Amino acid sequence: MTKLSHLRVIAAALCIAGLTSCSGMNSTQQCVLSGTAIGAGGGALIGAATGSAATGALIGAGAGAVGGYLVDQNHRP
Repeated sequence: MTKLSHLRVIAAALCIAGLTSCSGMNSTQQCVLSGTAIGAGGGALIGAATGSAATGALIGAGAGAVGGYLVDQNHRP
């Protein structure tokens, strides 16, 4: 697969994830999902520039999920 193909697959996955409803999720789940999506997108862009969009997306998604969770936990009253 070429870099452009990887980016298209990742972009399609992010679009599908964005279309799913978050109304039944609690605050923590929403923050983790948002962090995952943002991290995957950013990781894919960085990964595409450095060699592997898929690897970048996976690393970014993991880091984003952890970041989203930490943000939610630190913003609780």
